[in-house]
Amino acid sequence: MKKIALYLMAAMAFCACSKQPLSLLEQTAQADPIQPVHLTGDTTRIFLTDYFPGLTDYQWDSVKVCGLDYRQYGDEADLVLSAESAVLHTLTFYKDGDCISVPVLPNLSHTNGLCTVSTENNKVTFAFNEPCSAPQLSVYWQNVAVQPEIEATVDGAYCLTLPDIRHKGRSYLRIYALADDQLYNDLLIPLQDMRPVTDVAQLNRHDNHTQVLYSLMVDRFYDGNPANNQKLHIPEVLDIVDYQGGDFAGIKKKIEEGFFEDLGITTIWISPISQNPFDAWGYYAFDGEPCRYKDINGNQPSYTKFSGYHGYWPIYIKSVEQRFGTENDLRRLLSTAHKHEMNVILDYVANHMHIASPTLQEHPDWITDSVLPDGRRNFELWDEARLTTWFDVHIPTLDLERPEVYNPMTDSALYWLENFDFDGFRHDACKHIPECYWRALTKKIKTRMPDRKVWMIGETYGDPALISSYVKTGMLNAQFDFNIYHTAIDVFGRDRSMQDLARTIEESLAVYGAHHTMGNISGNHDKARFVSLAGGALSWDEDSKEAGWTREIGVGNTATAYKKALLLNVVNFTIPGVPCIYQGDEYAQAGANDPDNRHMMRFSGYNEEESAFLAQIKELVSLRRNNLCLIYGDYIPLYVTDDVLCFKRVYMGEEILVAINKSEAPQLVPALNIEIEPLSYIIQSK
Repeated sequence: MKKIALYLMAAMAFCACSKQPLSLLEQTAQADPIQPVHLTGDTTRIFLTDYFPGLTDYQWDSVKVCGLDYRQYGDEADLVLSAESAVLHTLTFYKDGDCISVPVLPNLSHTNGLCTVSTENNKVTFAFNEPCSAPQLSVYWQNVAVQPEIEATVDGAYCLTLPDIRHKGRSYLRIYALADDQLYNDLLIPLQDMRPVTDVAQLNRHDNHTQVLYSLMVDRFYDGNPANNQKLHIPEVLDIVDYQGGDFAGIKKKIEEGFFEDLGITTIWISPISQNPFDAWGYYAFDGEPCRYKDINGNQPSYTKFSGYHGYWPIYIKSVEQRFGTENDLRRLLSTAHKHEMNVILDYVANHMHIASPTLQEHPDWITDSVLPDGRRNFELWDEARLTTWFDVHIPTLDLERPEVYNPMTDSALYWLENFDFDGFRHDACKHIPECYWRALTKKIKTRMPDRKVWMIGETYGDPALISSYVKTGMLNAQFDFNIYHTAIDVFGRDRSMQDLARTIEESLAVYGAHHTMGNISGNHDKARFVSLAGGALSWDEDSKEAGWTREIGVGNTATAYKKALLLNVVNFTIPGVPCIYQGDEYAQAGANDPDNRHMMRFSGYNEEESAFLAQIKELVSLRRNNLCLIYGDYIPLYVTDDVLCFKRVYMGEEILVAINKSEAPQLVPALNIEIEPLSYIIQSK
């Protein structure tokens, strides 16, 4: 073997055994891996707090920036970076003996062709899937650049000796590679006591990549305590949009009965739980086909108003919705989940409050203008006025660009972490909230509770550039990957090419990283059920909300619908990211859009197709949770046509092959010498 040179900035080895209180920089150095800086042109402006939350507390003359040409921009903690286009750089900060390093990735084409080969003792071997000349390599342990010994082997692989650092517990090694003017996928190697993890038994619920999310709507899940039921029960509100009785006690009971454990869930995402209004709001008119529901008097309605059963109209933002239970009921739910080794994340609403909220009554100037400068009403302008537009007339958008608004509002979010043992947040409507809010919230979390594991995932519809602008160490850990979801349902339900899905997956890996924790969803409370679209019971071109109000939505062609819905889940559970099941999707619940996708959860009475579907989902979840290839493995594309997608996930030489056929005819994959049945898949371990 011959040694190769590393293109690295010199950095101090970091010892994690100190018993002294850790400084903010030391805490950052030991935290989960910092998101890399992506250069997007000749110069790139970055906010340092996106990578080092709290850095603004330091004086500029005591912080050194090494590795890049830079200039300070204005008076804020941000820089303009300029660098060579085909060089890996390291952005390193020194402060009072502490050192933190951030990978800086050039603006080059991206390819997935690097994977781990093996590990033995204190060595890790990795290789490129094709010959490349003089690769540049950058290696990071936690958030410090290191210079380990790396030797090229006779068969073209590279053997890395792990850094000689004393550390107990979980840490991570990252490797970035550039060769032949291409940026390769990064390698992420989880370490336990400075040795690579080789057994899923070494993982726990705090390892973010191991998560399998389950999204539930509290009111529509299970009624565990009928004593707290409080329907509005008025003619103006149809029962389908009134409270149904689901509560904290119901979730706790289902945890104790083994529902989530049997399914294989590690993280429960619960809908918002702040107190919502006690009266009816909103308005939906039935101007076309008659509504299929009757009001409480048995009359045919011409319209309906809504209760706040969904939780997205907070009126008392730091009070628990009394229809869901008490604060102690919530604490018992969280304690029960943790005893069963499950996380619970809270869906939190920051964009708006209900117009009747005492907070808005006291601060009427805290909201954005509902009228644009040109005189148009500023409602539902999701992209044109995304930071100011109102969702509805009764839920004004908060002007969160102002410190006097975002400071108390971020404190309100922290209330739920400080008073309840939540493991993180699902944040609603992220792209409608300015970045200063997310920076303030994350800084407060990391400085006020440095030892707390808090995972935050957001909701943003848009292109990867917009979505990724919120995925930073100083903002959110992840967002839901709606681009993969929308492409996948079009591929399986509308006969788009598999090549479109392959491109979308690889684009996500290039933007978010090869080992991201972006959410891969089966659906959500704002989407029509895919099985009904796939089976034709619901047309892709019709108003899916209106359809659910006017007729009962079934599955349609059951011979193909369940198979197509299963293929969507196969993708979610085998590509990088965190798979997420929306309640009912595990047995392929049929339905249109809101509120037809929010019926009370069923726990029994499945038909034959639903029972078979549920069994297959359980197999996928088990496979995902019990194979390191699917948790930390590198994604390597193998073969794609209009009908077939094949790839493998590789971890330390172990491989899982995934081959998916979306057509209604068998497909031969000559390169792999396998045949895939119609509307089917193959998952093989090697």
